[in-house]
Amino acid sequence: MSKIAIIYFSGYGHTEKLAAAVEEGAASVAGASVIPLRIPADGVIEDKTWDTLAEADAIIFGSPTYMGGPAWQFKKFADESSKPWYGKAWKNKIAGGFTNSATVNGDKFNTILYFFTLSQQHGQIWVGPAQLPSNQKEHGPEHVNWTGGFAGVMAISPADASPEEAPRKGDLETARLYGERIAEYAVRTRDVVFA
Repeated sequence: MSKIAIIYFSGYGHTEKLAAAVEEGAASVAGASVIPLRIPADGVIEDKTWDTLAEADAIIFGSPTYMGGPAWQFKKFADESSKPWYGKAWKNKIAGGFTNSATVNGDKFNTILYFFTLSQQHGQIWVGPAQLPSNQKEHGPEHVNWTGGFAGVMAISPADASPEEAPRKGDLETARLYGERIAEYAVRTRDVVFA
């Protein structure tokens, strides 16, 4: 079995809902086992979480976008990943990322770029969503990749929407397809030996 770890922080529940969609997609792939790992509000990562990440074949990062970047709890996790970084523990693991904010832009790409840079420092192999954008007049939030994200999933949860209301159907399906794609790569490359 290929192990897919989803490490994420969610402040209000919207990003957790997005993580659940990523998990659903990844779990639908034969030969994939998915482990969701929510970063707690105090940002303290348990030893068993680090062990799970070390054993994973793919690590998917997630955080809401706050003030143009990931939440401080995620940044704390990223800073503390210097120990596995030093030992090259995540080298050649597949990576991906998803984020969520209240506005259409909200500088979400900065958060995806943060995840990408973190993955590259660890020597990981980044996989993007590969979903065409829904960019015609008839398209809206109920369609796949309405935000036009190609490096990672970028969802919208209006500031006054509860987690039951947002992210919306199209963003959740985009996340589900993304989880499926990453799991497919993880399963396909499970026994590949990288130099």
